[in-house]
Amino acid sequence: MITVQGFEGARVGVLGLGRSGLATCAALSAGGAEVCAWDDSQEARARAEASGITPVDLTRQQALEGLAALVVSPGIPHLYPAPHPVIAAATALGIPVDNDIGLFFRSLARIDWDLFDNPPKVIAVTGSNGKSTTTALIAHVLEAAGKPVQMAGNIGTGVLSIDPPGEGAVIVLELSSYQTELARALTPDIGVFTNLSPDHLDRHGGPGGYFAAKRRLFAEGGPDRAVIGVDEAEGRFLAMQMGEGAADHRVIRVSSGQKLGGMGWSVFARKGFLAEWRGGRQVASIDLRAMPGLPGAHNHQNACAAYAACRCLGLAPRLIEDALASFTGLPHRSQLVAEIGGVRYINDSKATNVDSAAKALQAFGRIRWIAGGLGKEGGIAALSPHLGGVVKAYLIGHSAREFALQLGAVPHELCETMGQAVARAHAEAEPGDVVLLAPAAASFDQYADFEKRGEHFIAEVTALAPA
Repeated sequence: MITVQGFEGARVGVLGLGRSGLATCAALSAGGAEVCAWDDSQEARARAEASGITPVDLTRQQALEGLAALVVSPGIPHLYPAPHPVIAAATALGIPVDNDIGLFFRSLARIDWDLFDNPPKVIAVTGSNGKSTTTALIAHVLEAAGKPVQMAGNIGTGVLSIDPPGEGAVIVLELSSYQTELARALTPDIGVFTNLSPDHLDRHGGPGGYFAAKRRLFAEGGPDRAVIGVDEAEGRFLAMQMGEGAADHRVIRVSSGQKLGGMGWSVFARKGFLAEWRGGRQVASIDLRAMPGLPGAHNHQNACAAYAACRCLGLAPRLIEDALASFTGLPHRSQLVAEIGGVRYINDSKATNVDSAAKALQAFGRIRWIAGGLGKEGGIAALSPHLGGVVKAYLIGHSAREFALQLGAVPHELCETMGQAVARAHAEAEPGDVVLLAPAAASFDQYADFEKRGEHFIAEVTALAPA
């Protein structure tokens, strides 16, 4: 556990008692704070009580008086589309509002770090798509290099639940826009920005607010190194802002699909090959094409970002290449579930928006596409340029009929349920086809989250395999 510093003897409110909220309560208490915790859900309050936390109703105005800070879980809105009443009341009283990420960065360093020859470092990864894969890939490479590493944040363990890092350790964090937007302290050693596409716009008041939330990781923290994807205008703008000119090696520009020139430091992938350029010359090249855990241009972009972050720590290109080749990928992200009768079944349930679905569709040929769920604004109209490889679509969930109207001449079938979609795709698939779950929609119409949706797909495919 990372013990929270700076609140000894103070009253601190905690709003939201999910995984991160409970970990925050424990870390604050360990640091000597008096915790006043609340959740609007009776079920969450009951779980908290079972773990030894007595809820305090923070919706009562008098409960906020005298709080040194209010720590908020990431799913709770603090500004758009409307602030939670407790947060609005705390803001009116001038109470600082923070989250567990802010507490982590203000509390991580300890006095004994002065005795380390190689103090711990933090790599923080944000962006719209590829955050989880890039985070896991960095951790995988570091582990293969023999470095003590922990992975936390929006992936896996809550940031305050990890062990205090020791000599030469690296902490790799995945940070969502919800987390970067509110954290009062953001001081990673290396910041990584993968890409940007429209998402969570209601929460951030539009695309400008969404980008601003991501940008805070760099603008507020000023990492020693910034690895920035420059395939969108926002990334190019951010790279320009962070650097003192094109030759500034504190900024590493990353791309998938375009060669990056100039005298600076860049890592890019073209036609399946990763190249690193520094000072106007190529210093390394890696063939990514045969790496099974990194299919498609989007994963090549992830590989470039992870490679660049690891190079910032001094790892050799050959060592990174060997580790990339052994990466098996993450569940629900271009995950190979099975190959049956020459047909591959790919689970990309994490493709919850149009941009991530487009990347999945571009990674494979002869696709039997399972899509649908709770569609987002605009549906799948923007995917029309990427449907050339789709043999047939099998549509499920709430937005199935809406998606059907947007498919044009692409053959499709309304299947409603995952079981029916998998059965129909299996019955019609031919050797060489790919049955791809890339929903381009949220899961909440039929499933608790994208993981449960992916698990259902895996179960249906597993049932098809011969005994």
